[in-house]
Amino acid sequence: MLKRLGKGLLWLFVGIMISAEIMVLALRWIDPPIWAWRIHRSIDPPSSYPQQINHDWRGIDEISPNMSLAVVAAEDQKFPVHWGIDFASIWQAVKDNQQGSRLRGASTITQQTAKNLWLWPSQSYWRKALEAGFSLMLELNLSKSRILEVYLNIAEYGPGIYGVEAASQHYFKHSSKRLSREQAASLAALLPSPYRYQLWPRSAYINQRILWISQQMRQLGGNYLDLK
Repeated sequence: MLKRLGKGLLWLFVGIMISAEIMVLALRWIDPPIWAWRIHRSIDPPSSYPQQINHDWRGIDEISPNMSLAVVAAEDQKFPVHWGIDFASIWQAVKDNQQGSRLRGASTITQQTAKNLWLWPSQSYWRKALEAGFSLMLELNLSKSRILEVYLNIAEYGPGIYGVEAASQHYFKHSSKRLSREQAASLAALLPSPYRYQLWPRSAYINQRILWISQQMRQLGGNYLDLK
């Protein structure tokens, strides 16, 4: 009985791993039409959630390089060199949680991409473990450029505004291909909490954050994101 149960659990694990690998590998060629975070918003929308959803996928070559640099400068400056997981940040999150602090969310762009694609919004060690596993799979199967492209296209920049193209059209009335350095920094400033922050009217905090992101972009330099 126990032997059959063990075999069953083993085959279940193998099946889950194969299914996960197929989902990740498919992202090489398929732009996801839907993802977990958007489904969650549809099922349990905030009070400010609009009826109409704005989303228009753009390839990385159709997005201003300023935007790619802005999100890396703002969210994950080690993105070009890490393997998807910031172990130092995870260890600090564990220590903070043991001291009674809230378990922090994803810290790398790859982790945020994994979370938005496949996972639920609540914070737990179980979810963080799945997030780490999917992050490693993304890094092993996709190029850095493709991971960044997916992230830019599924991140939420405001209530019902998904992806950088929809955000650019909404806030600046032009294509994401034409985003200036300041505009890109402005959109990146919204990403930690697009329901809490807004561009107009701008708070002193958002103005300071946009300035900081712009400074980081200058320090990193235009050639920092030589991604493959």
